[in-house]
Amino acid sequence: MNVYGMNIGFLLKAAGRITLAGMLLWSLSACKEYTNWSGTDENSLDNSQIFIQPAQISRLIPVRVAQRDAWAADISQIMDELKISKTRENVCSVIAVVDQESNFVANPTVPDLGNSAIKAFQTEVPQKFVRQFGPALGPAVSRYFTYVLLNKPSKENSFLVQMRSVKTEQQLDLIYRQIFTYVAKQFYADSIASAAAKFIGKDLGEENNPITTIGSMQVSVKYARQYQRDHTSVNELRDYMYTREGGLYYGIHRLMKYPANYDNAQYRFADYNSGMYSSRNAAFQQDINKLLNLNMSLDGDLLLYDKDDNAQSMPSQTETALNQLFADHGMAMQPEQIRADLLQEKQAEFEDTATYQNVISLYKRQFGKNPPYAIMPQVVISGPKLSKDYNTNWYATNVTRRYDACMRRSDGGKHHRKR
Repeated sequence: MNVYGMNIGFLLKAAGRITLAGMLLWSLSACKEYTNWSGTDENSLDNSQIFIQPAQISRLIPVRVAQRDAWAADISQIMDELKISKTRENVCSVIAVVDQESNFVANPTVPDLGNSAIKAFQTEVPQKFVRQFGPALGPAVSRYFTYVLLNKPSKENSFLVQMRSVKTEQQLDLIYRQIFTYVAKQFYADSIASAAAKFIGKDLGEENNPITTIGSMQVSVKYARQYQRDHTSVNELRDYMYTREGGLYYGIHRLMKYPANYDNAQYRFADYNSGMYSSRNAAFQQDINKLLNLNMSLDGDLLLYDKDDNAQSMPSQTETALNQLFADHGMAMQPEQIRADLLQEKQAEFEDTATYQNVISLYKRQFGKNPPYAIMPQVVISGPKLSKDYNTNWYATNVTRRYDACMRRSDGGKHHRKR
């Protein structure tokens, strides 16, 4: 559900799936995540449709974009490095997502970013520290944090004053890093150090930095760290992701480097917004609904997750329904096996599990036809800066519109729409 950069607990309540600045800047352009386009474009089977030269890619980027050739060169080089075929379908998928997320601006300005951040900081920080440090220590940490914000490094040029003047997400990110660095140093010398030491050792700044998605494709820092191609520090990684090349590298990696079998581009764009395989998983949830005559949410998450994306032990509606479904049909599926299978829901291999295969078989038996492989996940995009809520369908539709425009440019202006 990840509106441009600040998919932050302080500024958003969209389950870590929306980004803020894209919504503020670019006609409420939202974010979140899309899979590898593995289908074959029936209109690009010949070698002429493989874009070997960056100049060919440049012509597909909207003419309003500054430095089109530089963007195209980076896209071409990164796709080569990641061994992603530069078909027009793949290239247009990248271009569409970049355009939706940032309008091809690596580090754009955000209207009223500072005041929005301060307001969220003041309302969310106390709760955040209570959750992290506990009811005894949390309020003390929060008060100290607020003191630092108002008085350091000096009253005349406090972090609060600096925050009011920021124009870009990177500027705000740098201020947060300075604040957390200052607080962490003081913890070691302060009387509350002994109680907080175990938290400090876990990197106070990175764990609490509210800016969690970065760059022209709004990739999560957590994802970039998981697939980091060098051994730089997390702050150096963040700085790199604010560059044109860095934002594209991790964005293209996130967009294209996992397999999927969708035959409709919209589902892949929906996945970029809602999470890997959300469209496939939403269809799986719909199958269960029909088999049991239920009305579960079709959000594409088969398990419950905490804020760090770790699966919770509490059974989800989907897990509970699966246990009921298999029991009703006398199928020897133990709860432990169902749980183990569902833990693979963010992988292609989930389709090979007994849980997935049994549901598909039951659906075919009851309805006499194959179930749909994917549907649009029903995920709401919300945030305090939005005039109203949006959903994944809205996001996917907007990206697809940009994708279709790119495909028409590749056809020399001919109409193209793959469905």
